[in-house]
This record gives sequence, C-alpha cells and structure tokens, in this order.
Amino acid sequence: MVQYYNIFGRQVGSHHLAMGVLATIFGGSYVALSSPSKTPAAAPPINASSSDEADFIKKFLEQAEAEDKKAKH
Repeated sequence: MVQYYNIFGRQVGSHHLAMGVLATIFGGSYVALSSPSKTPAAAPPINASSSDEADFIKKFLEQAEAEDKKAKH
C-alpha cells in the first residue's frame, strides 16, 4: 500500500519520495567527496638583495623539504 502526497499540485507516491531522498544523499556525498584536491599554495616571493642570497635561500628550502620528506617516511 502506497501513501500519496500532494506536492506542487501533483500526487507523488511515498516510494518516489524515498528514492529521491536517497539519490540526493548519495549523489551529494559523491560530489562532495570526489572534488579535486586543493593544490598547495605557492611560496611567497624571495626578496633577496643579491642573486647569491637568493640561491642560498632556494638551496636551503630544497634541503629542508628533502629532510622533511625523509622524516615522514
């Protein structure tokens, strides 16, 4: 036995309402969880007074990232 509801002037069965609710829940969950992951923020610009200082900072940051990756494994 099906219960009918009057929605926007039309008779809608309870089984159709249940399927609509489930589709909305699962569809919304799928869309929310399958969104592309955020890319990491870009590093701020290096304001060095000379090219030697800029090279030193870049090498230091690369070494720090390499050590961080080793520590995580």
